Amino acid sequence: MPGRRLRIVIPGGSGQVGRVLAAYFQERGHHVTVLTRSPYSAPWQTVHWDGKRVGPWVETLKGADICIHLSGKSVHCRYTAKNRKELYDSRIGPTRLLSHVIAGLAEPPRVWMNASTATIYRHALDRDMDEATGEIGGGEMVSARQRAPEKWNWTIQLVKDWEATVFDAPTPRTRKIVLRTSLVFSPAPGSVFAVLSNLVRLGLGGTQGNGRQYVSWMHERDYARAVEFLIEHEEMDGPVNLAAPHPLPNRAFMVALRDAWDMPNGLPAPALLMKIGMFFLRTEPELVLKSRCVVPGKLLDAGFIFDFPEWPQAAEDLVRQWREKW
Repeated sequence: MPGRRLRIVIPGGSGQVGRVLAAYFQERGHHVTVLTRSPYSAPWQTVHWDGKRVGPWVETLKGADICIHLSGKSVHCRYTAKNRKELYDSRIGPTRLLSHVIAGLAEPPRVWMNASTATIYRHALDRDMDEATGEIGGGEMVSARQRAPEKWNWTIQLVKDWEATVFDAPTPRTRKIVLRTSLVFSPAPGSVFAVLSNLVRLGLGGTQGNGRQYVSWMHERDYARAVEFLIEHEEMDGPVNLAAPHPLPNRAFMVALRDAWDMPNGLPAPALLMKIGMFFLRTEPELVLKSRCVVPGKLLDAGFIFDFPEWPQAAEDLVRQWREKW
């Protein structure tokens, strides 16, 4: 597919990473369509879909080159029974709908990429987790005397079900990839980068928890470039880790972010304080306290070269962009 104009459809692409991809491919001359519950004005086409039923949006997939599905309720919430149902249904339902539609098309997309998450791997302090040797989480020990919290296990089961919905679909003419994505950092309001940067600039950007837990991350430019690389390399399929090659402990991660903002100090947030704060922020401490030591084995083996393999340089670039934009 290199060198020609592609038709790229991004269901659920109105969030942060969807907009990163839409802008990246649109700027390179491809025809981009975002399927969204609330169409908006953008340089690319937006078409209504609700992720629940077949509608006129199906026409956008007929003869399309690429489908990149990103639907799902934000994980930044408390895992109440209501939110668990919404988290599950907002991922499994639209994915199952797409599987039925793609399977029934006379000219289905050549490639179907579906969102997933690097949190599928176990809490890891001891070694890297790549696609070939990484251990799927669930019930593991997180300390000498404590097993992973039940909520962590629930998240992993959700991701396993999500990926199975993709791979169980009978779509023999469509290459399928699930994107096990780490934290994608972009200089946009409301992003993870913005939240952490606000803490740093308020003097609150110290070590979180004990600081030993690993942070897997990816610069927005490398995220978009990696998706493009997967499109071009037709031999690649199955689960693919989207993460920079050098995860680092939270303590070092926050030091580098403080350095990028020229903030020498930051108050630490021990695990108990983190849990209390997350409760009042209506989100889960898993997002910060689980150790994700994920590396992009398949991308590296295929020859992908990162623009930002190291976090300090990535943080400096993101801060520079933030200052220029905002």
